Amino acid sequence: MQAIRMHEPGGPEVLVIETVADPEPGPGEVVVALRAAALNRRDVFVRKGVAKVPLPLTLGSDGAGVVHKVGAGVSGIAEGDEVIILPSLSWGADQRAPGRGFRILGGPDQGTYAEQIVIPAENVFPKPARLSWHEAAALPLAGLTAWRALMTRARVLPGETVLIIGIGGGVATFALNLAKAAGCRVVVTSSSDEKLARAKDLGADVGVNYVDAGDDWPAAVKEANGGGVDVVIDSVGSTWAGSIDSCAPGGRVVVFGGTGGGKVEMQVRPVTMGQVALLGTTMGSPTEFRQLLAAVDTQSWTPVIDSVRPLADAAAAHEREEAGLHFGKLVLECA
Repeated sequence: MQAIRMHEPGGPEVLVIETVADPEPGPGEVVVALRAAALNRRDVFVRKGVAKVPLPLTLGSDGAGVVHKVGAGVSGIAEGDEVIILPSLSWGADQRAPGRGFRILGGPDQGTYAEQIVIPAENVFPKPARLSWHEAAALPLAGLTAWRALMTRARVLPGETVLIIGIGGGVATFALNLAKAAGCRVVVTSSSDEKLARAKDLGADVGVNYVDAGDDWPAAVKEANGGGVDVVIDSVGSTWAGSIDSCAPGGRVVVFGGTGGGKVEMQVRPVTMGQVALLGTTMGSPTEFRQLLAAVDTQSWTPVIDSVRPLADAAAAHEREEAGLHFGKLVLECA
C-alpha cells in the first residue's frame, strides 16, 4: 500500500510517499481501507519534532473508510462496513480524564495518511450516513475536542454567549457549529476580516479583528457583544489572560492546545474576583464520541472543508495548515 512517511523531523518536505507492507489485524483489531484522512495542527507539531515519537512514522489522526479485514475475537464489525475512526486510544473508564495509557492516533501509533490502517476494533464506529467521505474524515479529532470542550467541560446552555478565539481552524469551526446548534450566541475573533465574514456566514453573531483591536481586544469583544461572555473556547494558550478578561462574572474558559506558545503569564485577581473557572481539556472519550455522532445524525450542520488533495500532496497541505491560511479542515484522498 501507499503511505506518507516521515523519517526525521523537519519541514513539510520530510513527508514522502512510500510503498509499505499492507497491515494485518491482530486479535481485537480491524484493517480499514481509508477513503479519506484529514490534517490537524497536532500533525504539524509532530512533524516538527515538538512531540517525540518513534520514526519512521505515518502521521494522521483522522480518517474514514471501509473495513477491509477483521481480526480474531472481533464481533459486531464486518468486512465492507463503512466506518469512522476515533483517534482517542485507550482513554480508560474515567470520563473525567484519560488514563495513563491514553495516546492520540498518529504518533506514536501509525496514523491515517495511508491507504490502509490497522486499529483496535473499539476505535471504529459507523460512518454518519449523511456525511460524505471527506466530511466524515474531517470530523473525529477536532469535532470531538470541540464537543468535550463545550458540552462536557463548559456545559453550555441555550442563550449563553460563547467566544471562540481564532476562528478558522478545525476545532474552532466545529465549536461554532456545535454552539449554534445548542442555542448559543457566538462571538469569534481573527486577524482576518475574510475569516470573520465566513464565520458570520456559518452563523456567528459577532466578529472581532484582534489585530485592529490591539492589546485590549477583550474590551473590543465586550463592546461588540454588549458585555462579557459566558464561555470562552481557547486553543491558543498565550491568550488565557485576555480570555479571562472577556468573561462576564462566573464565566468559564475552556483551554486546550498551545498554538501561541506553551507559557502563560496572567493576573490572579481577574480569576478570583470574577469567579471565572479555568477548565483544561483534551480530545474526548468513546462515550463523548458516541454523543457527537448522535448529534451529527440529528443536526443539520456539516464539517467545514477548506480543501481536498490527493494523498501524495500531503506536504502541500501541511504548508497551508502551518501558514494558517485555511478555513476549516484540510482533507487528503486516500483512495
